[in-house]
Amino acid sequence: MRFQTPKSMLLSLSLLSVLPAALLPTPLRAEVACTGHKLLSNPRPESSCSNVKPVIYASPDGAQRGVVLPVDVSLYATSDMESRVVIRTSKGDTLTSKDYSSPRGTNVYYVVNANWSPDSQFFVYSMSSSGGHSPWSFPLMVYSRQKNRIAALSDMIGGKPTVSADFHFSGPHTLVASTWMQPGALEDKVPVIVDLEDASESCRRPRTRRADSRRYSAHERESR
Repeated sequence: MRFQTPKSMLLSLSLLSVLPAALLPTPLRAEVACTGHKLLSNPRPESSCSNVKPVIYASPDGAQRGVVLPVDVSLYATSDMESRVVIRTSKGDTLTSKDYSSPRGTNVYYVVNANWSPDSQFFVYSMSSSGGHSPWSFPLMVYSRQKNRIAALSDMIGGKPTVSADFHFSGPHTLVASTWMQPGALEDKVPVIVDLEDASESCRRPRTRRADSRRYSAHERESR
């Protein structure tokens, strides 16, 4: 006796084969990449990655928060491809912020590592280019609690670039990072030790928003 598939089962299988991917159960849908600072070969759905959460760094004394938020601009990249940094009090008041996103979503920076100094006076974070430009460069930024502003560590060390995303503190506000060795040296980088309390006093004021806009536009023109 031959076994015959019921017509109702055949109808269900036919519907499943033409059902849009968005309506299929989760296990049948392709997994959408939302984190990992990756460029994607195909655009992800516009409604994807809405559950990606900011990373919150509480100061040791509990008075302030450094918040790194993903800036979800490009659908051809994970939502954390660029970052915005916000400094808030523990009560929720915003003190200052810095946006590292670009109009196309892949031409400025994302935060790699971040941490407060042991004395809670400085919030430091390292960044990497979201578009892969200057892969040797990892800019470090320093938020001063006393001055309530963010400045580049490079401006505190005579314009020298920082060449590693890793850093640590060797004292209450003494930062240890990495910069270039002199040309011809055996090693390509050397530790630089910075007393942030002293260095931030001599650091020049950050560029205005207008100047930043010109810099980002130039950066984008170079990438075309």
